[in-house]
Amino acid sequence: MFTGIIECTAIVKDILAEGSNIHFVLESPVSAELKVDQSVAHNGVCLTVEAVNANEHKVTAVAETLSKTNLGAWRKGYEINIERSLKVGDRLDGHFVQGHIDCRAECVERSAVGGSWLFRFRFPVEFTQLVIEKGSICLNGVSLTIFNVGRDEFTVTIIPYTYEHTNFHTIEEGCMVNVEFDVLGKYLQRRI
Repeated sequence: MFTGIIECTAIVKDILAEGSNIHFVLESPVSAELKVDQSVAHNGVCLTVEAVNANEHKVTAVAETLSKTNLGAWRKGYEINIERSLKVGDRLDGHFVQGHIDCRAECVERSAVGGSWLFRFRFPVEFTQLVIEKGSICLNGVSLTIFNVGRDEFTVTIIPYTYEHTNFHTIEEGCMVNVEFDVLGKYLQRRI
């Protein structure tokens, strides 16, 4: 379980294919503190740490993960958002995030507005009922509030701190981000 509050970013150092799996070696300020078998969100995707070596750690993405996320587009040098799992008793500053990506969304507009940034994203229309005005969403692992909701689009505002301390400064028009819709909304939708 995560909160969508990014702890740091990591850089993709190496990518190794093995069958339909892809292994990623990442370097981050917290890599040396990680433990094998620990769950860590990478751009919002919950992945298991398989190895730790100094300031690097290794994770693997399987075919299902690659088909639903932007991990297949990662290249050496890419900057990735990192969040370690929530500890019992910690503050929940974002919202409940599972690290289970629902789909990808495309950035269709990015603009600077009064010191912050507006990003407009287009998502698959089959998820329309999970996107509500002023609702929570997780994009590349970042907990955000959405507005200007349309049938298949929504907007988020990124404040300077988030812009500088996550990989949002690398997102341009045409980029794909990982989307996890609010888990509470998904359970409510299932009951209907």
